[in-house]
Amino acid sequence: MPVQKPVVILGVFVADTAYRAARQPRLGETILGNDFKLGPGGKGSNQAVAAGRLGADVTFMTRLGLDAFGDMARSTWSAAGVAQAVIDTPESYTGAAYIFVEEGSGNNAIIVAPGAARLISPADIDAHADLIRKAGVFVTQLEQPIDAAQRALELARAAGVTTILNPAPAAALPDAIFALCDYVTPNETETEELTGLKVATVEDARRAADVLIGKGVGTVIVTLGEKGALIHGKGVSEHVPAISAGPVVETTGAGDAFNGGFATALARAVAPVEAVRFACAVAGISVTRPGTAPSMPTLDEVERLLAR
Repeated sequence: MPVQKPVVILGVFVADTAYRAARQPRLGETILGNDFKLGPGGKGSNQAVAAGRLGADVTFMTRLGLDAFGDMARSTWSAAGVAQAVIDTPESYTGAAYIFVEEGSGNNAIIVAPGAARLISPADIDAHADLIRKAGVFVTQLEQPIDAAQRALELARAAGVTTILNPAPAAALPDAIFALCDYVTPNETETEELTGLKVATVEDARRAADVLIGKGVGTVIVTLGEKGALIHGKGVSEHVPAISAGPVVETTGAGDAFNGGFATALARAVAPVEAVRFACAVAGISVTRPGTAPSMPTLDEVERLLAR
């Protein structure tokens, strides 16, 4: 199905430095790791790459330093078919992330240093206002400053653009931001941070989603890892099971795969529940591969998995 509307994503690129070891070192301790990889990352960038590989007409908005990691960002986006709305920022550096992957489980712990992207401002957003207004779907997360994310959501909402906030990493948010969001897509941890309610079951997720709807969100999608996702809003409350594509290698980037897939499906005018199912398939493939951006599947791979 052809993409009907453009997707615009605001966010951060960071170079992922990924270390694999049996366990994390304690403070003051040095241990030997078993593997190291350097690759492209950042939640917004990963989501843009996911959308691009799925065939979306996607543009990514950010700031980059003028350095080797910035070069990596541009080549990553070019390869995935992602258009670039980038402000060069020579006074800072392109962001980087430390990612520890526990070999036994595939679970991860991450530190992000956004660098130039930390300087993204509401004025930067206003400079790209026309790009946002012409989108069909707008997506942002919380790795760049929240005031910039809020300004972009305001512009998108005023223009009738479908808005998605992926509230990651978890952070306290101004109340005004919730009413700007057609969709909010937290995982269990982020849902607890936003609502104060622990999410261990689908019913817990429903109760927490009601709290977010009470704050003004249109529809809440709680991603539940191996349990899939709950879509909950006016006239809909459906648990969509996870879609397995094989053994889990690494969960890093699964949320980004989901959000990129969901935005792509909405841009094609797919119904929301089916868009969540499509996003679960995108995430299901991504976790069978190492890395973040490099793990994102093609549209053909996702359609084959869904047909199965």
